[in-house]
Amino acid sequence: MQKDIALISACLLGIECRYDGKSKPTPLLQQLYDKYQLIPICPEQLGGLPTPRPPAEIIGGDGLDVLLGRAVVKNNRGIDVTKEFLKGAFMSLKLANIFHPKKCLLKAKSPSCGIYKKLGVTAALFIKSKFQLIEID
Repeated sequence: MQKDIALISACLLGIECRYDGKSKPTPLLQQLYDKYQLIPICPEQLGGLPTPRPPAEIIGGDGLDVLLGRAVVKNNRGIDVTKEFLKGAFMSLKLANIFHPKKCLLKAKSPSCGIYKKLGVTAALFIKSKFQLIEID
């Protein structure tokens, strides 16, 4: 039986790609492996940002506002990293359009991947593109 494909934030798999150079492996990992063929993505790395990197946040709105040019993403040093976040979101979308995932499993509280606390840039683009998202803390 072939498993459904799911894109997943790479840090949730234990890949050390977070801003602090660490990972955040989910306790649900075995269940996810059993159910899905997992394709890791890290929008911030795909956008060209290094690891580790200064933490960043969306200023002036949420990820949808960034897509619409009404908000920016700045790191804690005040450097605008909007271009990199947008590039990473669109590169992630390119992968989603190649793999056609059943679900996108994204890291909570991320300025790229977060869904509920503040909608991230990549999450907003995935929603606009009609992908089904699940946030994992």
